[in-house]
Amino acid sequence: QVQPVESGGGPVQAGGSLRLSCTADIFTCSGCSMGWFRQATGKEREGVAVIWPGNQGRTFYADSVEGRFTISLDKAEKTLYLQMYSLNPEDTAVYYCAATNSRLWVSHVMNPSKYSNWGQGTQVTVSS
Repeated sequence: QVQPVESGGGPVQAGGSLRLSCTADIFTCSGCSMGWFRQATGKEREGVAVIWPGNQGRTFYADSVEGRFTISLDKAEKTLYLQMYSLNPEDTAVYYCAATNSRLWVSHVMNPSKYSNWGQGTQVTVSS
């Protein structure tokens, strides 16, 4: 499967949780960077969480989700996950998974323009 395919989005009340999944062949790559991004209506796409599978699974999080979201990878299932807790209306957005065939500079990991393989996105809507 070349293009990543996301699932798991939907409506949720504030304080609730969701788990997003994304499946693609590229998620078996140890030297890649892969992660989750989101785009709210009228806003630019932003990085949410990134993982380096080949670096002991080093992870990176946006300040806005640190402590609430967890990114993980199941290489055997070729699936990237984003577990989201304590959701609030500001988390409402289309969530995308993405990957690129390189380990990016730390300063670039949250930059969407550095990623080449994108899923179609899944909508997450958090109501208050």
